[in-house]
Amino acid sequence: MTGWLAAAIVPAVVAWLLAGWMRAAPLAARLADRPNERSLHDVPRRRVGGLALMLAALPVAAWFADDALRAVLACAALLCALSVGDDIRSLPALPRLAAHLAAAAAAVLILVPSAGWSLAVTLAVVLAIAWMTNLFNFMDGSDGLAGGMALIGFVAYAVAARGTPALALTCAAFASASAGFLAWNLPPARVFMGDAGSIPLGYLAGALGLAGFAAGAWPAWFPVVVFGPFIVDASLTFARRVVRREPFWRAHRSHAYQRLVLGGWSHRRLAIAGYAAMAGGVATAFLALGAGPMLQCGIIVVWAAVWCGLLLAIEHHLRRTGRRDRASGNPNG
Repeated sequence: MTGWLAAAIVPAVVAWLLAGWMRAAPLAARLADRPNERSLHDVPRRRVGGLALMLAALPVAAWFADDALRAVLACAALLCALSVGDDIRSLPALPRLAAHLAAAAAAVLILVPSAGWSLAVTLAVVLAIAWMTNLFNFMDGSDGLAGGMALIGFVAYAVAARGTPALALTCAAFASASAGFLAWNLPPARVFMGDAGSIPLGYLAGALGLAGFAAGAWPAWFPVVVFGPFIVDASLTFARRVVRREPFWRAHRSHAYQRLVLGGWSHRRLAIAGYAAMAGGVATAFLALGAGPMLQCGIIVVWAAVWCGLLLAIEHHLRRTGRRDRASGNPNG
């Protein structure tokens, strides 16, 4: 019980204090997120929240983790350090992508060294973790969204892994730190996460998802359903841009969540809707954990249909209101 209290409380308090202190520190000015082609805000915001989150969570998580998890946390710390440099001065895409793939490959080698998977399966898992690393960053563009999703997702991991204390407490530490960051990031946000938080959090969502699968805490589909809103929006947006032969590597505002804000939704309304969607996925994922294969398969199919239906409804809403590609209202509300 003492371990759970420490993992649930200490990172939240430290992250909240650090983010409050860092937003007024000299470094914060160099980490300011200035409005650009992918922004949904019109004034600069300090991108120090993610760094505060990681500094608060990593030591506590490492205290409770086993050796394999500590190695994964070390990879996350390296990604955080690299991403701080990217926040200060934008780094070339190729070295960043190489680092993400290397960290993903390290996670697979560390967590499932003797899985006996084919080369194709191993490469698919590496790519999945690297994609999760990036898509979390893509989805960090609206007040309260990525922080709230991290809180819900890592709480789900912690509860599902309660039979594996090292993994459960590690996940709880990141959920707790996400809550401390979220206190500053709820609409209207006073600090942003930045790459220093979104990149390692996305990596950990994938790597700790693999750790839970390797430990028998959950089946392979569980992390996909838990982080379903982020995965579906980012993946379908990427696929759509590739099909349309758009320069998918450039910053843009064509994710469903971005277009909703540009179409008139407030950041607050979007965050509440995102939390509700993710909470629904988490609830059904837990219901399915003790069910048979048929029900589990059915839940995956139903949620895939739900996500597709929601995206179609968003398209219909934006067409009906005539706001498909232009900003309207107050996106910072």
